[in-house]
Amino acid sequence: MTFRVDVDVAVPMRDGVSLATNVWRPEKPGPFPVLLVRTPYGKDDAGTYGNPKLPDVFAFVGAGYAVVAQDVRGTSRSPGVFVPNVHEGRDGADTLAWLVEQPWCDGAVGMWGGSYMGFTQWLAAVRDVPGLRAIAPVMSSADLYGAPWYSPGGALSQDAVLTWGTLSALRTLRRELDEGRGDPADVRALLSGLEHPRLLHDPLPLTGRDVMTRHLPWVGEVLAHPERDAFWQEVAAIDRCAAITVPALQIGGWYDVFIGETMRSYTTMRRHGGSDAARDGQRLVVGPWSHADGTDLGTYPDRSFGLAGSIKAADVTGEHLRFFDRSVRGRTDTPGDTHRVRIFVMGVDEWRDEADWPLPDTRYTDFFLAGGGRANTATGDGVLTRDAAVTEATDTFLYDPRRPVPTLGGTVLAGAPGAHPGPADQAAVEARDDVLCFTTAVLDRPVEVTGHVTLVLHVSSSAADTDFTGKLVDVHPDGRAILLCEGVQRVRYRDSLTEPALLEPGTVCELTVDLCVTSNVFLAGHRIRLEVSSSNFPRYDRNTNTGGPIAAGTEDDLVVAVNRVHHGPSRPSRLVLPLIERPRTETEVRT
Repeated sequence: MTFRVDVDVAVPMRDGVSLATNVWRPEKPGPFPVLLVRTPYGKDDAGTYGNPKLPDVFAFVGAGYAVVAQDVRGTSRSPGVFVPNVHEGRDGADTLAWLVEQPWCDGAVGMWGGSYMGFTQWLAAVRDVPGLRAIAPVMSSADLYGAPWYSPGGALSQDAVLTWGTLSALRTLRRELDEGRGDPADVRALLSGLEHPRLLHDPLPLTGRDVMTRHLPWVGEVLAHPERDAFWQEVAAIDRCAAITVPALQIGGWYDVFIGETMRSYTTMRRHGGSDAARDGQRLVVGPWSHADGTDLGTYPDRSFGLAGSIKAADVTGEHLRFFDRSVRGRTDTPGDTHRVRIFVMGVDEWRDEADWPLPDTRYTDFFLAGGGRANTATGDGVLTRDAAVTEATDTFLYDPRRPVPTLGGTVLAGAPGAHPGPADQAAVEARDDVLCFTTAVLDRPVEVTGHVTLVLHVSSSAADTDFTGKLVDVHPDGRAILLCEGVQRVRYRDSLTEPALLEPGTVCELTVDLCVTSNVFLAGHRIRLEVSSSNFPRYDRNTNTGGPIAAGTEDDLVVAVNRVHHGPSRPSRLVLPLIERPRTETEVRT
């Protein structure tokens, strides 16, 4: 394979700014279909847009595509000021319009890339630009409030905001220093937060990140908009899905910070995409991965998924090429998909093809919370049962924001102090008296849970506002309590993310907590466990329990909340699991 690369091609935008762009072309007569990636991480380092979860750029060029990599506005070698998300729709549309006019482009363009590079795709796709034929966002989101910056329950995704904000501020600061501006001391201040996460996450108020906001003012804007208001609606491509007329290949991970929005954008586009091609052309691949962990071999400290869980087993490059050959090139000789969805099923640790998502044969089944009111810790009396509870009971715990439940694994971006993303053992937090545990009896047969998990709680609090968190956990025979999925609901947003309403202290209300998605077979000998608490820090920010602006809360503002979970015949608190009941596979029988 031979190819040529043109470096720093200036691509003009409508306001006169020209963005630095590299063009990779096969060394043979064109024109070629084009695959475009727009990145804030530096177009000159192919590793930033070709990491293990993303396809091989050389395979694209070898397959006869021209590959175009562009530094988004205000990053690396592109001029301007980097304001996350704001310019990506217009700049993406202008870049696509420029591409289709080039003599080496055959008029058909696909977009690809992960994380922020996925944001650029969704924001360009809503503009329905001629020439765009398909997008392939990997571990990304079409609703930036829902992920990664906040959450479906309204809590700030603190780990994501502050970690990514620090890294982005560092990149901006280095540009400033290269231009003879900026303070070198700020580099050390920013790096200290990455090296010692407690220095990054613990200090209050959250709005006191002066060094970070000096070089990336956008972080201050995020903290100033805790509701899903116009600030977020303007960059929510999912709200304008009817304008998106191209198919999408979406790739996610069960432990990725974006996984909930990845699944929501797939289901929303399947139902409401702006064309038959968009609705019918959705494809979905989900593996046992977190966002930036580099677990190419499918192995984490507390849980191994084996070689089947690796990136190579998923053939990410092949998935992209087959998708683009069909949707960008329009090749009818490319083998078609017999299934739209490919998922890795944990527990049995194997890949499986499915017709759609949610799986068509899903049975949403209630598992009721029960016990005598002493569910605190994993050794308490909390029970999870398919039978409705017959007696009324209340479990009580104190939520003290000065000693929040620490994040252990899960869908964190970078990992909490001393922890890691992914399927971590929850034993340490299950020993805390502010964590309620509800557990089934030991299973005598496998139980598959694949789909969207929901928790319905009847709660009350001494505070005007607080949080309730939930985690679905697989308890292994050796005692490991492996996290599967999780969520949080900020009580003020129980009815609306745009119109908060405080709680009358002591009043019981019904609360629905989105625990996101998973696919796991609980094997015989295992137990299903639900954890309920009021914090998961720093995955989510700490609710101050005052009802006031949380980002501005100081240590002196923190209030201890007495939080209660009620269950029984009149208050049926329950975990709703998506059960899949099919003939057992050879793997399950053998296990």
